[in-house]
Amino acid sequence: MQSATKPRRKVVPTASANGGDSADKQDQLLLSSAICNNEDLGPFIRRAFASGKPDTLLHHLRQFARAKESEIEEVCKAHYQDFILAVDDLRSLLSDVDSLKSALSRSNSTLQAVALPLLNSLDAYLEARNVSVNIDLALGSVGSCIGLMDLCSRANLHLSNGNFYMALKCVDAIEAQFVDKTPSSTIRNMLEKKISEIRSYTERKVSKEFGDWLVEIRVVSRNLGQLAIGQASAARQRDEDLRIKQRQAEEQSRLSLRDCVYALQEEDDEDVLSVGSESDGKSENGFSGFDLTPLYRAHHIHRTLGLQDRFKQYYFENRKLQLTSDFQVSSMTPFLESHQTFFAQIAGFFVVEDRIMRTGGGLISKMEVEILWETAVSKMCSVLEDQFSRMQTANHLLLIKDYVSLLGVTLRRYGYLVDSLLDVLSKHRDKYHELLLSDCRKQITEALAADKFEQMLMKKEYEYSMNVLSFQLQASDIIPAFPYVAPFSSTVPDCCRIVRSFIEDSVSFMSYGGQLDFYDVVKKYLDRLLGEVLDGALLKIVNTSVHGVSQAMQIAANMAVFERACDFFSRHAAQLSGVPLRMVERSRRQFPLIKSRAAAEEMLSGLLKQKVDGFMSLIENVNWMADEPPQSGNEYVNEVIIYLETLVSTAQQILPANVLKRALQDVLSHISEMIIGALFGESVKRFNVNAITGIDVDVRLLESFADNQAPLFSEEEANQLKTALAESRQMINLLLSNHPENFLNPVIRERSYNTLDYKKVVTISEKLRDPADRYFSSFTTRGAKQNPKKKSLDTLIRRLKDVN
Repeated sequence: MQSATKPRRKVVPTASANGGDSADKQDQLLLSSAICNNEDLGPFIRRAFASGKPDTLLHHLRQFARAKESEIEEVCKAHYQDFILAVDDLRSLLSDVDSLKSALSRSNSTLQAVALPLLNSLDAYLEARNVSVNIDLALGSVGSCIGLMDLCSRANLHLSNGNFYMALKCVDAIEAQFVDKTPSSTIRNMLEKKISEIRSYTERKVSKEFGDWLVEIRVVSRNLGQLAIGQASAARQRDEDLRIKQRQAEEQSRLSLRDCVYALQEEDDEDVLSVGSESDGKSENGFSGFDLTPLYRAHHIHRTLGLQDRFKQYYFENRKLQLTSDFQVSSMTPFLESHQTFFAQIAGFFVVEDRIMRTGGGLISKMEVEILWETAVSKMCSVLEDQFSRMQTANHLLLIKDYVSLLGVTLRRYGYLVDSLLDVLSKHRDKYHELLLSDCRKQITEALAADKFEQMLMKKEYEYSMNVLSFQLQASDIIPAFPYVAPFSSTVPDCCRIVRSFIEDSVSFMSYGGQLDFYDVVKKYLDRLLGEVLDGALLKIVNTSVHGVSQAMQIAANMAVFERACDFFSRHAAQLSGVPLRMVERSRRQFPLIKSRAAAEEMLSGLLKQKVDGFMSLIENVNWMADEPPQSGNEYVNEVIIYLETLVSTAQQILPANVLKRALQDVLSHISEMIIGALFGESVKRFNVNAITGIDVDVRLLESFADNQAPLFSEEEANQLKTALAESRQMINLLLSNHPENFLNPVIRERSYNTLDYKKVVTISEKLRDPADRYFSSFTTRGAKQNPKKKSLDTLIRRLKDVN
């Protein structure tokens, strides 16, 4: 074979010497280069037509063609010998090709004879292989169908049993494992449709269960709130009982009762509403209706469906609407009757929300619960402000306040802030006490109006305990024999019960209201009750309803017992307020019933003076110019002493010694003033020494009466009774003195005549006549020597007149 010839380089023909200008030459060169290099001539053609010179382009192409024709001729001339040799070689190859063709035909026949059985076997193999693949595909499809049918069956079973979560898990498995791999478009469409229907059905069923739970939880919340508040009330009652025992122990210790035996008692304080850790939401220890399972299941299902946020919002909005409806206060029912249900509903609502917040897996956040609580507190404060402003009964205010404070205690255990509610209660403290004072004023007025002011008779020991011991009114720790006649009337225990009830109600209102130290507030209103209400009522009774000595004496005796009762009131208020008794005893104040006590004693003294005035009127029967002095006193003083002795024997049974002493002192002072008044008055023109000696005997009898009261009073008090007769005694001593001018001596006057008035001394001394000074006696005694005593008395009269 001839070897291949070497390729020649393409030569671009040079431009003709007589070509156009330089631009045409340049274009011809570029066109020739592009044709030689097999480049696209489109740009040259577009540019030629664009410039309007297609003839130039055609001319250049023709020149290039003529140049190529000469080149072809040269190539043909150069390779002519090679072409001849090649044709010779081809002719020699024709015989070889024929022999090769015959060999190939024989080889083909041999190959077909050998390969035909193999081809048949290959066809059979391929067919069997296709069958095997089809069978494998069929088995895989059957297996998938079995798994699909199993999941479908399980999903149907869970749906029929209401186990929606497992049904959804089966549906999710079907969707993930089979829907995309199912070759049948019919089955795939059916699965997609049924999966959507199952999810919708599950959502509807769970939403319906959740809706039913929303209805049921309102009733459950109310019962739960009542139970929780009831537990708080029971715990408070246990605390109160413990404090009562402590007060009893303190009182026994104060009274030095050493034979008492004390023991510690252990009490179970289990919280029925203690928070459990169960995940199903059911409460333990006593309230099986508190079931959160439907809620948690709905939340779980919606989270499985990818609708958690929507469900959380739906839940919050529904609960907010329920809370808003709980705020509605019926105008048809008095708030006093509905307040427990109102507050119990709210308390139960937030007990439930607290449980859901802690165990609901993020169903409601703490911030959302706080938003609901702030709304509830604002509404409750508004309702309380409105209802309190309408109430005019202290007991109604107290009942609602107690329940609200229990609500606060209950919800504070769950971490809710209740200060705003307690502030509302504190804000109405003054109104409550004003209403309480008004109620007590009516009760005290009724108690005083019903009293006959007679000593109270107690036939049984329980009556004594109820009316005396319960207020610590006893003068001795010894139980008296029964029937027992008390030194006071029924007013005292009745008023004590009213005051004690006032203290307990006041402490009850102030307790658990956020203020720990409230004794000063209780004491302030107690002082108002005693100093304004009770004192005013007693003062009114004294001024309007006392018509006899026995009634006045009984009221005075009552006032003495009230003094002991006021000490009990202070101690009782301190004990209930948790203040040590030593602080109360150290800061003891003035007796608050001082006005009524003074009025009662003044009334008693006034009535006694009126009674004595009737006997003292007999002083008009005294013979002021008697020839001899009376030996046993004048008639009036004997009558007065008999009355006073009778009075003392009666009064000492009910009146305290100090009250009786003051009354007797006023009466004796009044008697002394009446004696001086008789001597000073115009009805007595003159008197002699015998009459004065008789008055001296009268005063001595009165002084003896005062001395005889020593067993009832101390020696000092008995001397004070005698001091009440000081004016009459000093006047009699002056008139009977041998040297009356000693009155002018300041030292003697201060020691012996300090109660005498100058004017009275002058007037009374001028009335004193010597027994010899009778009518016409001047004729018989003229020239007789003047009595030195008379001379001294005249000197005294003259000197006192000069001083005046």
